[in-house]
Amino acid sequence: METNKVYFWDPYLKGVGQIMLQNNALTGLLFLIGIVINSPLMALAAVVAVVVGTMTAKLLKFNEDNINSGLYGFNATLVGVALIVFFEPTIVIWAAIIILSAISTLIMNFCIEKKVPVFTFPFIVLVWISLYVFHSLTPVPAASPDYLVDIIDYTPFSLMDYGLGFGDVIFQGSLISGIIFFIAVYVSSPTSALYGLFGALFGVLIAILLKDRIEDVKLGMFSFNPVLCAIAFAGTRKIDGLYVIIAVLLSGITEEIMIRCDLPVLTFPFVMGTWLTLIIRDVLVKRFIPSSNIE
Repeated sequence: METNKVYFWDPYLKGVGQIMLQNNALTGLLFLIGIVINSPLMALAAVVAVVVGTMTAKLLKFNEDNINSGLYGFNATLVGVALIVFFEPTIVIWAAIIILSAISTLIMNFCIEKKVPVFTFPFIVLVWISLYVFHSLTPVPAASPDYLVDIIDYTPFSLMDYGLGFGDVIFQGSLISGIIFFIAVYVSSPTSALYGLFGALFGVLIAILLKDRIEDVKLGMFSFNPVLCAIAFAGTRKIDGLYVIIAVLLSGITEEIMIRCDLPVLTFPFVMGTWLTLIIRDVLVKRFIPSSNIE
């Protein structure tokens, strides 16, 4: 029986595509294009990080199928982009990108072996540590936020919410980058892309109901985690829509708490919302709803 051919670029491009849970090389390529349009420097950091993360897995002879699916690249990619977002690209930061990308692979492999649905948690932990170290222990100049789009005459539930909802998943505050990211997900999974649109708008609605700081909504702060939650549970069953709603609600509440506590949000609301929804699905729903009623 023939197996699907694996091209040499697959582990790297799929590693970028897996940021939005897409095992698709074209998706990863489009993500990189979306990043380079907005910030060539961030695109370079993404490439360096995904190569280091994936090569670490290859050198340590981790599971080949996982490598080819890009599972060791997406956390590394996010680490690389995040460090360029938060700090000036000094030699220290480039060294940190290389080291932390490799560490993200080690964490990811441990979680895979333990069958823990870790999602982007390795990226979150490593960036939290970096923010503390480079702000407090070994100060590194902060980057200027010139990568953000200038939002004028913003109206909630506009095209900007869709664009920033997808774009901010990879720190791209650009409507064009966000649209490219949507297309990238769509070519891999139309269902995931459309659920992602719903997640972006539903996240904005939750934000408006929970808080009055419209500036955060303008910057897409309450769109990108719901996009990831919606993609994570996207499916063709009726019950999948319920899981999406639950996950987005939980992520919105988590994000509100983190902002009120002045904590760096990153994608933790997505991870927490998804973890809690998985518990609801696997521990509660399956016990009380016959499988024939959730198709």
